[in-house]
Amino acid sequence: MNETVIAAIDQGTTSTRCMIFDRQGRTRSLAQREHHQTFPRPGWAEQDADEIWRHVQRLVPEALAQAGLHHRQVAALGIANQRETTVVWDRTTGRSVAPAITWQDTRTSDIVDDLVAKGATDKVMAVTGLQPRTYFAGPRLRWLLDHRRGLRQRAEAGELLFGTMESWLIWNLTGGLDGGVHVTDVTNASRTMLMDLSTGQWDDTMLDLLDIPRAGLPSIRSNAEIYGTCVAPLQGVPIAGALGDQQAALFGQTCFEPGDAKCTYGTGAFLLINTGPERPTPGPSVLPTVAYALGDDAPVYAVEGSIAMAGSLVQWLRDALEIIPTAPQIETLARSVDHNGGCYIVPAFSGLYAPRWDQDARGVIVGLTSFVTKAHLARAVLEATAWQTWEVVEAIRRDLGLTLETLRVDGGMTSNHLLMQMLSDVLDASVERPLVSETVCLGAAYAAGLTVGYWSDLATLSHHRHVAAVWRPQMDAKVRKRESAQWNRAVDHALGWVLPPE
Repeated sequence: MNETVIAAIDQGTTSTRCMIFDRQGRTRSLAQREHHQTFPRPGWAEQDADEIWRHVQRLVPEALAQAGLHHRQVAALGIANQRETTVVWDRTTGRSVAPAITWQDTRTSDIVDDLVAKGATDKVMAVTGLQPRTYFAGPRLRWLLDHRRGLRQRAEAGELLFGTMESWLIWNLTGGLDGGVHVTDVTNASRTMLMDLSTGQWDDTMLDLLDIPRAGLPSIRSNAEIYGTCVAPLQGVPIAGALGDQQAALFGQTCFEPGDAKCTYGTGAFLLINTGPERPTPGPSVLPTVAYALGDDAPVYAVEGSIAMAGSLVQWLRDALEIIPTAPQIETLARSVDHNGGCYIVPAFSGLYAPRWDQDARGVIVGLTSFVTKAHLARAVLEATAWQTWEVVEAIRRDLGLTLETLRVDGGMTSNHLLMQMLSDVLDASVERPLVSETVCLGAAYAAGLTVGYWSDLATLSHHRHVAAVWRPQMDAKVRKRESAQWNRAVDHALGWVLPPE
């Protein structure tokens, strides 16, 4: 009973997991459960927040049992979560009042288009650093208040609570109806389109612009402090860290210096570069955001490029087209050919995120000939992730003048060695994969552990980082130039596909 550990929950897009880490940052156990996702209309994506909470209640004891530990040996709990996914719940029943609207959902396009038509883009960018997009949580909350009967009146009366997934979990873990703490962390708040990026507080201008009552909003806190104490299933354990999943991965990758960059390859792909203590200037392609804020310290900022489809494109190849029986087999199939056969896939299934930001784009496959086989399609799927990453890196270089020499990668797709080599080739940069691939959970654990003194400082965390694999560029510069031009031609065919209603 002398050993102590840190627990972390990663509430992701397709599943929730709980992991246990020791003082060396090594994984002691992992428990995971998938949850349902529903797509009731084109462009809609929903989840059941109550189901996710039920899973968390089961996962934590499972992870402890795997490690042979008691909850009293847990020094602190950290939480990471899928960002922008929006939950509204009843403060008197503790139940969600509508399906959670996920970050992939585009139903708020009319709200966003109206903001742009009113000339609000510059105001939104000046306050939040963000451009009006369907990607962010604030417009989703506005949509729920407008389209679910009675919700606006109940929200204005203070009967409802709003949050992203970490808010929902912290409230439940700290007691829910019986004294649950209603908070959000600054990284998640920075993705709502409601927070002033300079002050780290909710902004009245943005609340008025989106017509959102303040009554149900959580208080904004740093990423490393004690928010409250668990009631169950970790009774008495402090919740001491919370970050949006991509910032958690940045932290878990120990990207503590300006210029350090990571990209997480999961359902989508998310590239963040630490830019230091100065708020970055908003640009047209990549977004400034809070990287992390530790306790009373000043926040550290980052710029981010978000890619909507990465691993989900592989899932589409597996489930919708049934070209591969399992996701890992895409590498074997793609390696059976030396090139893509002239075929390119642009996965704009719900529009394009960075750096194009076209919500009316749709997916296309171009360059098809009788020569193209399923192996060429598999290779084109992997290349789509690599070239989308290249576009983000090029936008950061163009907008901010930052040069990327090394990219730290994590997430499920990094087990695909062919994809990692493709990334190194198109970026003309080294690609590094850490020994601990679950950097989202690790980052949440690090934040919580720093808060309670389990780890002393950032240098200690950097010391625990170990690189498992490195890929270096092998592509000829002329080939890179030709293929990047072909990729841009393919993307041009995807843009503006959705026509306005007559």
